[in-house]
Parts: sequence; C-alpha cells; structure tokens
Amino acid sequence: MKEKPTDTPEGAQTPASREDTPIDLEAAFRDANVQEVLDKLDRELVGLKPVKARIREVAALLLVDRVRKHFDLTAGTPSLHMSFTGNPGTGKTTVAVRMAEILHRLGYVRKGHLVAVTRDDLVGQYIGHTAPKTKEVLKRAMGGVLFIDEAYYLYRAENERDYGQESIEILLQIMENQRDDLVVILAGYRDRMEKFFQSNPGMASRIAHHIDFPDYSLDELIEIGGLMLARDQYRFSPDAVAVFRDYLVRRMNLPHFANARSVRNALDRCRMRQAVRLFDGVRSNMTVKDLVTITPADILASRVFKDGTLDMDKPPPRAA
Repeated sequence: MKEKPTDTPEGAQTPASREDTPIDLEAAFRDANVQEVLDKLDRELVGLKPVKARIREVAALLLVDRVRKHFDLTAGTPSLHMSFTGNPGTGKTTVAVRMAEILHRLGYVRKGHLVAVTRDDLVGQYIGHTAPKTKEVLKRAMGGVLFIDEAYYLYRAENERDYGQESIEILLQIMENQRDDLVVILAGYRDRMEKFFQSNPGMASRIAHHIDFPDYSLDELIEIGGLMLARDQYRFSPDAVAVFRDYLVRRMNLPHFANARSVRNALDRCRMRQAVRLFDGVRSNMTVKDLVTITPADILASRVFKDGTLDMDKPPPRAA
C-alpha cells in the first residue's frame, strides 16, 4: 500500500520554490546605509583606490552574508579580524574608523566604536600588570573594533622577560571566542608585520583580511594639502602651489617622511609663519583675504629650503 503524500501547508515553500525567492540586494544595501560610509571614505581620503576597493569587497561580503543569514544559509559569523600594512600617514586609522562604522551598520558589532591602542596600553612593565591592562582595553573595545598600532612591538623575541607574549595570548583567546562581539585590526609597517605573523602563527591564522596601504604620489599629496587647507578655511595663493610642490619633493627625500601626516605638519608650520608675518606686518591694512592665504614666503622659510633639514629635530611619533 502506497503512503499518502504529505500535504504542503498553504503558503509554505518547498526547497525548490525557496531558491526562487526574489531578493532585492540593492534595497538591502540601501537600508544598511553602507554607501554613505563609502562616500565618506572618498571624501576624506585622496587616492588609495586599492584600499577602497578592498573595503568595498568586505562590505559586499558582509551584506550578502547578512542576507544569507535571513534565509538560514550561513553557518556562523565570518572571521573579520584584519591587518592594515603601510607607511605612516597613509590613512590606516581613518579607514579603521569607517570599517567600524560599516560593521555596525551591517550588524556585526553592537556599538561601532573604535579603540586605538599601542603596546604601552596593553603590556605592563612588571609581573601581574599585563593581564589587567589588556583585559581593560578589551573591555572598552567590546562591541566595536580594537585597532592595535605597530602591533609587532607586542612581541620581542630578543627579550625573554618581556610580557608582550602574555598580552598576545589573551588577545588570541578573545579573537577566537568572542569574534562575534569584537573585531581586531593590527597595523604597522608591512615588512615588520610579516615577521610578526611568522613569529606568531596563531595570530596569523586569525587574520582574515590583509590590506596594504600604498604611499601617496606627489600629485596626491598636493591635493591632500589643498583639502586640508580648505577644511581649515585657508588656501594657497596662486604662486604658492608650485613652491609647496617643491617643498614636498625635497621633504619626501628626507628621513621620517610620513605621507599625509607630514603634509599636515608642514601646513601647521606654514600657518604659524603666516601668523607671525601678519603680526609683524602692517596690521591696520589687513583684509580677510590676508587671513586665509598662505603665500610662498610662508613655505620658503622652512629649513628644508635653507639647509635641507627638517623644521623639527626629533622624528614624528610612532603611528600608522
């Protein structure tokens, strides 16, 4: 005797019909407001096309994964820990902030905030200090993104009594067991990060996305300088642009050049020289145009032109 076929409840989907369910991915993308964050990156950072492309790829992956989850098609939370490599001043921290925002809008972190730290924030100088410091930082970062700048300084193989390994072990445990509530981004110079991962295979295995940040070209640095001045309601005089280009050509060949950060530092000193020039000049005949204009004289006073050295004797602080 044949078994009577089971009736399908009215409105229920069979496996075949379920796969034919229409999905409006564009609407899901729009509802998540991810494009707004990507647009912010375009406005904030000049160039960096490979980096922006990778961020968009990650955003697309997470969006599709979110839609799949709605249809019970995903097995678990994807690994989102990342490595940002490149020279200082290439936008790694800014991208990390926007990445945190994307993760929050797509529901992968609860808060979407970024906690930026270095070795000094995680590693203690005495026995028993490291674990509490690292756990306190992790507590603050939970629900968001932990950005560890110059992460390779956590591990010092030459020092047997260094406590950095203790911090790494705590980080590894949290990165594995609470990856649905915290994303860790490690940042630093590319060659040093590669050595760090070679020395710490456990950390390397937990990093899903490696993004390399290229140096800016001369033209990009000029554009960055113009944007920085505009945001502060300053501008170059027509003949100052060529002088600033000459300055950058010289500065890029000196030690401790830090891309956009060096541009910012140079412009800060230009503004200071402009202020002194205005203060020492004929103050009664100034106009608003004088207050907003950086002239060649404000740039040419740099020591880079005088003796080929930096305006500041000590190098910039370590950062990514």
